[in-house]
Amino acid sequence: MAAICLGLPLAFPATPADQKTCATCHAAQARSQPHTAMGIGIQLPGNQEVLKKHPRLTLQANGYTYVVESKDGVNTYTVSDGTRALALPIRYAFGIGGSGQTFVFEYEGRFYESMVSYYTGLDGLAVTVGSERLRPHNLVEAMGRETSDDEILRCFGCHSSGGVSADKLTLTSMRPGLDCEHCHTGSNAHLEAISQGKPVAAPKRLGALSAEDTSEFCGACHRTWSTVVRMRTWGEVNVRFQPYRLANSKCFLGDDRRIACTACHDPHANLVREEASYDRNCLACHAKSPAAVAGSKKSCPVADSKCVSCHMPKVELPGSHSIFTDHQIRIVHAGDSYPN
Repeated sequence: MAAICLGLPLAFPATPADQKTCATCHAAQARSQPHTAMGIGIQLPGNQEVLKKHPRLTLQANGYTYVVESKDGVNTYTVSDGTRALALPIRYAFGIGGSGQTFVFEYEGRFYESMVSYYTGLDGLAVTVGSERLRPHNLVEAMGRETSDDEILRCFGCHSSGGVSADKLTLTSMRPGLDCEHCHTGSNAHLEAISQGKPVAAPKRLGALSAEDTSEFCGACHRTWSTVVRMRTWGEVNVRFQPYRLANSKCFLGDDRRIACTACHDPHANLVREEASYDRNCLACHAKSPAAVAGSKKSCPVADSKCVSCHMPKVELPGSHSIFTDHQIRIVHAGDSYPN
C-alpha cells in the first residue's frame, strides 16, 4: 500500500515595491493577523513547530503503537501493530498548538484525520477528540478516521485560503491560514482597482454587522446556533462552539453590537487571555450607574472586575485535554449542571 504525499505549495513572486497591498492602508492589521491562530491555520512541512520542539512523540493506544517524528528533515506518522507498520509523511498539521494539533493525510485517494493528536495540556500524544470510541481492526483504521467529502472541504475551507473553490478542493493553490479575501469578500478586486486608479466600493465593514449577523458569519467555521441544534450536539462537547453558546445567553440581543463576537475579540490579533481586559465590554451594558449608559442592564452586586471569571466559567472539552471559556454568559451556582 502506498501513501500519497502532495507537493509543496507554489512559490509566489515577491510583491513589487510600488504595488499596493492591503498593508498599504491597513498596516497594523496586516502586521498582526498572519501570526494569529486564524492567520496560520495549517502548518506545512518545514513549519510544523510541534515537531521542531518534539522530534519524537510516541503513544500506545488500542493495541497499536504510534510514533510521530521528525528525522532528516522529514516529518512522519507511523502506526504499528507489532508485526506490520504503516508510515505516512505528515503533510498537513491543523491547528498551531494552542490547545493541540491534529494531522491530516491523503491515503489511496481519501483523506484521513489522524487517530492520535498532539495536546499542549499533555505535552504529548493522545487519541484525537471524537475518536475515543473507535476500535480499529487494521492498520488503516488505526492510522485515522476517514473523513467525508463535506468534512474535508470544511476543514480546508476554515483553515486555509484558496484551498476550496466551487465546493471542490484546490490544494495546488492552497495557502495556509485565512487571508484578507477569505473574510473580506471583494478585497482583492478592491485592491486591484485601487492599484489601477479606478473607483471602487470598499468591501462590507464586518464591524458594522449586528450581533446576530456576526454570529452567523463567524459561525460558518465556529458553528452557528442552528448548526449545533441541527446536529444535536449536546453536552460539554458544544462548549467550543462559541456562537451557539453566546446565543444562548440571556443577555444576547441580536441587534445589539455590544454583544457581538467582535465587540470582545479582534480577529486580526491573538486572543487576549487576561480576564480583566474584558471588563469594559461587560460594563458597557452592566454599568454601576445605569443612567449613564443607554440600554444598561442590571449591574453585578458582587464585583466590577474580572467579570468573565464568574460569569463565563471554564469547561473542559471532553477528550480534548483542553479548557475552553464557556460563552453562555450567566450567573453560575456551585453544582449547576452544564446548560445546553
